[in-house]
Amino acid sequence: MQIPEPLVQHLWLQKLVGEWNVESEFSFGPDQPPSKMTGREVVRSFGELWTIGEGTGACDSIMTLGYDPQKGRFVGTFIASVMTHLWLYDGQLDSTGKILTLNSEGPSFSGDGSMAKFQDIIEFISDDHRTLTAKFLDGDGAWHQFMTTHYRRIS
Repeated sequence: MQIPEPLVQHLWLQKLVGEWNVESEFSFGPDQPPSKMTGREVVRSFGELWTIGEGTGACDSIMTLGYDPQKGRFVGTFIASVMTHLWLYDGQLDSTGKILTLNSEGPSFSGDGSMAKFQDIIEFISDDHRTLTAKFLDGDGAWHQFMTTHYRRIS
């Protein structure tokens, strides 16, 4: 088996590599007050084709990201210490090369056991500042933002 050469999409993921300070603000409903959380994330390369991000703070998490040339899509996973669901990512980069939209499906906020569509949207503001915006799709077909996280590079 020959190891594939990294494509431009794999190289884009390498921009995530480093140590980051994290500030999040989130709300799980219109009648819920916003909450804030701080932490750190360390993103490392896993070969030249994947990245692994490990977040620490009030909620520990692991995010893997790669690019599947056969699908022509970014792929990955997300797990967190405060949830039992394994989130599977499927996404694409926008034409500017600054915004990666990752689609997923997971437990809805309704609490009735139903599933909902979600998006985690990574946007590079600069090489040292990126955001992750999380949204869910409601039953009426409208996307609702429930979290914004700022990542500022330490190293």
